[in-house]
Amino acid sequence: MKKIELLAPAGSFSKLKTAIYFGADAVYVGGKNFSLRAYSNNFTNEELELAVNYVHERGKKLYVTVNIFAKNADLENLKNYFKFLYSIGVDAVIVTDPGVIMIAKEVAPKLELHLSTQANTLNKASAKFWESQGIKRIVLARELSLSEISEIKSALSPQTELEAFIHGAMCISYSGRCLLSNYFSGRDGNRGECVQACRWHYAIKEVSKDGDYYPIEEDERGTYILNSKDLNLLDYIADMSNSGVYSFKIEGRMKGEYYLATVINAYRRAIDEYYKIGESYKSNPLYQQELKKTFHRAFTTAYAFGNNEQTVNYENSQSTGNSVFMANVISYDENKRRALIEMRNRFKVGSVLEVLSPSDAFNQKIVVERMEDENGNVITDAKLVQQKLYLYTSVKLHEGDLLRKDNA
Repeated sequence: MKKIELLAPAGSFSKLKTAIYFGADAVYVGGKNFSLRAYSNNFTNEELELAVNYVHERGKKLYVTVNIFAKNADLENLKNYFKFLYSIGVDAVIVTDPGVIMIAKEVAPKLELHLSTQANTLNKASAKFWESQGIKRIVLARELSLSEISEIKSALSPQTELEAFIHGAMCISYSGRCLLSNYFSGRDGNRGECVQACRWHYAIKEVSKDGDYYPIEEDERGTYILNSKDLNLLDYIADMSNSGVYSFKIEGRMKGEYYLATVINAYRRAIDEYYKIGESYKSNPLYQQELKKTFHRAFTTAYAFGNNEQTVNYENSQSTGNSVFMANVISYDENKRRALIEMRNRFKVGSVLEVLSPSDAFNQKIVVERMEDENGNVITDAKLVQQKLYLYTSVKLHEGDLLRKDNA
């Protein structure tokens, strides 16, 4: 069996660099058109070409989402787009619409096709059909159990890969087919414009009751009856792999760099440890603790082990996480023992910062004792967002590391 692929999202070039730095084997990105995350920054054609070169130079892969449900007006531009993507060497495109798949096969027959989760693949007959259409990888619907995934894998040829989500936000609607965004805002989720109306705070009232609300709230904050918990299958790496899943997918092209770094770092370390010591890796609480250090909703295993009625997050929209992102590390000067950082949240002399890094500096503590601005002026209170500062520390930092602070 091939070694697990850790697949991470990247909504911008800087996020792509973060994903690769923290250990993703592959990234999935969207172009400016034909992607289901129209409100992330996404990539211009020029940036896509740069991104392909960047990941290939590091031995990684790049997949491009072309997973809208296309209309007639989209078709001619799609032909040119697929030709372009093939010409720059993307490793695969993620598609949903049968017509779009047909066009891709016609204009770029050697371009690898991955079937989006939007296609709702839930059974082995559907999987066999898509395999017969030249699909190399099937991104499975989230509603499947691991035993059902195993059945699907057994029906396919060894060359056809399965991809499944292992972590992140889940749509309250069946495999993402939701009309709420369109109904409330006119923005169509299946055209890449979802406003995530399921995350809004709702209450219910009857018109004839003169505006009185029904007392359905779980507590004084209200109820979140449409708000799904976040998927977390970090403790089930072996189960996922044994069921036939090759690519472990993290959700979150709209997420920030700190979220991506934290989650990718936790899964990278857990997967690497799994290959070293087997399932004993999950006895180490470090990995789950890491996942709690960034914004998240309550966690769930969703449908991995069958029917699950505990997937809705009634408590709140999301937690703040146990740590706060404080700064990016731009560079480190070993001779002067100082790092050039870019501030993101306020901290002062005396603050204790923690290192988030794929290196041995991971989780080391830095007590802030001396800071200067780029002109050499002493700074005791870092309060200007994105100000570049020199932070003096003997902890060897690296470009791409992040600094965080306990939220307590």
